[in-house]
Amino acid sequence: MANQIEVFKALSNEARIQILEWLKDPTTHFSPQEGADLITVGVCVSQITEKLNMNQSTASQYLSMLQRAGLVHATRLGKWTYYRRNEDAIKNIGQFLQK
Repeated sequence: MANQIEVFKALSNEARIQILEWLKDPTTHFSPQEGADLITVGVCVSQITEKLNMNQSTASQYLSMLQRAGLVHATRLGKWTYYRRNEDAIKNIGQFLQK
């Protein structure tokens, strides 16, 4: 149950939910990136920060919380971190709620 609590804490913020919605279809919501595919690698934290219209520190904290809850995967390439949704974990939330 502890992991579910982390999931629901992560989902208790409108901006974090918005991030997950954007990452569901990254090619619609973000510009193509040089050297990293939006679908397979993820979206660069700088693009997410810009779209949120927040400072990088806050956006990074939000993304870290989503990652700790298992809702996103993070991939580090050089000095940049890219995020994509963990579809299996998101599907498990629905199954958990149906029980």
